[in-house]
Amino acid sequence: MRIGWPRRVSAQVLLVQLAITAGVTALATGLFLAPLSHQLDEEAMHRALAIAETVAVDPEVARAVVSSRPTPDGPVQAEAERVRIATKALYIVVMDTHGIRWSHTDPERIGEPVSTDPSVALAGDEIMQIDRGTLGRSTRGKVPLYDSSHRIVGAVSVGIRYDGILNRAIGLVPGLLMYAGAALGMGVLAAVWGSRRLQRATHGLAFADISALLDEREAMLHGVREGVVALDRQGRVRLVNDEAQRLLGLDGAGDGAATGRLLDELLPPGRTTDVLAGRVEGADLLTVSGGRVLVANRMPTGDGGAVVTLRDRTELELLGRELDSTHGLLDALRAQDHEHANRLHTVLGLLELGLHEEAVGYVAEVADTHRASAEVIADRVHDPLVSALLVGKAAIAAERGVSLRVAQSTLLPDRVVDPRDLVTVLGNLIDNALDAAAGHRVSPAMSAAPFVEVELRAEDDTTLLLRVSDTGPGVPPEARELIFTEGWSTKERPPHRGRGLGLALVRRLAERYGGLARVTARAGGGAVFTVVLPEALAEGVLAGGVLSAAGEAAR
Repeated sequence: MRIGWPRRVSAQVLLVQLAITAGVTALATGLFLAPLSHQLDEEAMHRALAIAETVAVDPEVARAVVSSRPTPDGPVQAEAERVRIATKALYIVVMDTHGIRWSHTDPERIGEPVSTDPSVALAGDEIMQIDRGTLGRSTRGKVPLYDSSHRIVGAVSVGIRYDGILNRAIGLVPGLLMYAGAALGMGVLAAVWGSRRLQRATHGLAFADISALLDEREAMLHGVREGVVALDRQGRVRLVNDEAQRLLGLDGAGDGAATGRLLDELLPPGRTTDVLAGRVEGADLLTVSGGRVLVANRMPTGDGGAVVTLRDRTELELLGRELDSTHGLLDALRAQDHEHANRLHTVLGLLELGLHEEAVGYVAEVADTHRASAEVIADRVHDPLVSALLVGKAAIAAERGVSLRVAQSTLLPDRVVDPRDLVTVLGNLIDNALDAAAGHRVSPAMSAAPFVEVELRAEDDTTLLLRVSDTGPGVPPEARELIFTEGWSTKERPPHRGRGLGLALVRRLAERYGGLARVTARAGGGAVFTVVLPEALAEGVLAGGVLSAAGEAAR
């Protein structure tokens, strides 16, 4: 089997940790032994020097060197041997100024010159060194020998066997290695434990696998068409991809600027922040952010954080509302078809009875009624999309037994910046008003039939005022702010979309234009929804345009 570098991160980290632990242990042991050996050498040289000084201060030794001859049985040899045996030194050599030995462990060498240069000691200096002589390698101490007149008459050289110092150092090694082995063992156990934890954390992946996963994650997060926001246990943003920045309006912050910040600092208070922070529980939660309808799902992670996915359902929500409008329009067309058949039967009957003038008058009356209603809307609402919306809603209202009125003060110039936003706002308000008016029995004090009234007019050159009132049950004061929050509704949820988003969209669009949306009570019962949209109209000559249009409406 070929032994190679392991692929798993945990195995690689374990080998690196073992190598570091072994290297540090060996280095620490070497760093400890190096000064220890030097310290032992210093101690041995100082000991040799101290023995030499002890012999040199003996006045009998100096007197004997001056007054006698170097012989094996002389007083100098006897004193030197006595001290050597007592101190267990390797040798004690006393020499005269000519370097002739007066003492030696081998008596036959007495009277011979020493093997090393004694000039430094004879010059009056002390020497400590490790050197090799006739008795082998030793640590030496050399001192001058003075007589009673403080004249140098010789020198004393003492040596301690160097092998004994090495043996002392070697004797300390087993204990030192035992401690080093214990430290190495603890380091190995810590490395194995850390490697096991790392293996569990990385699921046994290799560095190449982790690198590939990171590359794939970056490509997926920034290429997917869903927003992804990752949070830690404190609610700080760990990751936000490009789509989430777009959906949440964080384009200016950037991923780096958003990372590490609290969610409540990045987003304004509201349902969107509560959903992302987990303060609202549930699956497929609907919320509105910056005029977009979002579906959010929050999945907790093992470390106490969470990952939130966001899907843009604005187009789907608009399609659902258009589907509702289409269904209502189809119902209205069916009713008109039935009514048209009845009118044709009436005309046919009048013609068969020979009442031709009555038939002509009946047809003219019916045609004038429908033409007048459409002409009134077209005269007062000059934007084609908004005008078409009101005509369609009038047909739906008639089918539901509700009269859709256009207020006398209505005058919408053909300068709407974004008619689609205005259609969204007006369509939502009319739908809610029709639901409220059609499902509420009017009191005798009110008009015979329920109605919805629409008012559209320019407040100034660029500001548009939109007001929709109905004869429904109205909105209680305590719920007048609550109805503009996402998810709040008293109606049954349809199968193709959620409830409680229409008024939330209305307020978001109004706030996006820098305006407002509010609801008040209508005199006589019902509710009045007012929306102010600054900058909703393109700049134009307000006075001339409005006055001329008002004159045409009056005529």
